[in-house]
Amino acid sequence: MAVTLVNPDGLPKPDVYRQLSIATGSRLVFLAGQVARDAEGRKVGEGDFAAQVEQCYLNVGTALTEIGGSFDDVAKLTIYVVDWSADKMPLLGEGVARAAEKLGVDPVKPITLLGVSALGESDLLVEVEATAVLD
Repeated sequence: MAVTLVNPDGLPKPDVYRQLSIATGSRLVFLAGQVARDAEGRKVGEGDFAAQVEQCYLNVGTALTEIGGSFDDVAKLTIYVVDWSADKMPLLGEGVARAAEKLGVDPVKPITLLGVSALGESDLLVEVEATAVLD
């Protein structure tokens, strides 16, 4: 595996993400932000935050599979959430868990979560951007 995830001593050890990833692969992959659209561009989970998170993660997995990788190769995620508040955390976790089950992966990665006022289209509630490392 090209990516090893670590919660080092001296830093908090959260359950839902890791503080850092160590990449040893030779190909860096920078994936554009993925949104709640299926392969045909149709809206998925309109108004449903958990469903949109799930679709974003599935899209990350699909993109990486197409180039010979998988979600396991993700070194870092950046998640943009419209009007973020702590009460959305359970729904974020629900969407991530559903995607992880479908992908058959451990979704725990280093994550930066940013609250934003809007995304590129008015129906989008979340966007997930990924950096991956492949051997």
